[in-house]
Amino acid sequence: MKALDTEGYKLKDGSFRAFTSIGSYPIFYVTKDGGILCAKCATSDGQTTDPHDPQWFLVGADAHWEGEPLTCDHCNAEIESAYGVPEESKS
Repeated sequence: MKALDTEGYKLKDGSFRAFTSIGSYPIFYVTKDGGILCAKCATSDGQTTDPHDPQWFLVGADAHWEGEPLTCDHCNAEIESAYGVPEESKS
């Protein structure tokens, strides 16, 4: 599995973006084992570059557009969606 191309996801200080640069949509990061990380945990200690540690190795990232908040698998922080829960899902 290929590592995440971090260009565009990192700020000048080397930390990962929590929000997109255009529109400020929330970003979540995906690990090799399918876990979800918030930007703070994706940044922590450079752990995300070891391909032999699937719970930290980043393979993807995306904006969280719509739906229930995602939960970071490391710190349990909620990653809110940009547009919330669709009306048809609220019942």
